[in-house]
Amino acid sequence: MAYLCMTHTKERKTVSLERTYSFEAVFIFIYDEGTFNSMKLLQERIRQEGLILSDTVLKVDSFLNHQVDTELALEIGKQFAHLFANRGITKVMTIEASGIQFAMATGIALKVPFVYAKKKKAVTLNEQVYTAPVHSFTKQETYQVTVSAKYISPEDKVLIVDDFLATGAALVGLADIVKEAGAELVGVGCVIEKSFQEGRGLLEERGIEVHSLARIASMEPGRITFIDELDEELAAGQAKVTPHA
Repeated sequence: MAYLCMTHTKERKTVSLERTYSFEAVFIFIYDEGTFNSMKLLQERIRQEGLILSDTVLKVDSFLNHQVDTELALEIGKQFAHLFANRGITKVMTIEASGIQFAMATGIALKVPFVYAKKKKAVTLNEQVYTAPVHSFTKQETYQVTVSAKYISPEDKVLIVDDFLATGAALVGLADIVKEAGAELVGVGCVIEKSFQEGRGLLEERGIEVHSLARIASMEPGRITFIDELDEELAAGQAKVTPHA
């Protein structure tokens, strides 16, 4: 069985409390039953164990990015490998530290190496490097991330994987490193996406394919709504769609 999931362009407005939803264009991705079930399982874990600190901050450190459910991490890697199958990927890339487990799981599933960009240049890293500035939304710091030129080349086809997509700053920085190296960026896979923030739009503006396993439309303490739930409402005619202003 196949499932249709809608993804909306960067023109999408924030979902209001009345669930008014604005967009100019819709892209359709077809997910098989295995991927769809994994997405639902992840959503349920977020609901059960995630801690919503505000309408922009979600804490999932009990199972994703501090204490890690290793079986879930491996399953996430399999799903990214499936979503980007038969694309000739030669490297998986992420940024330290919270994306490492998912990049490694994806690399295992694809049977390719993974490389992570370092936030601080080690004293032993004295060869040619590729660098990009990255601003951390959660830590309110800007890092100069680096990847050794030995580990990415123009022959590589790279898949970027990370735990969160929010402002998109880290992923744009990694995309710049891939471009600087002359490699091909196949796409971006994110575990959780805050779809009410600008990250997806920044990536799609660059023509980058983005897949996220759990896409959050809105959240507040005690309540979280995922994009596919809004899609179901749209399909049933229960949500209002307004033209982009």
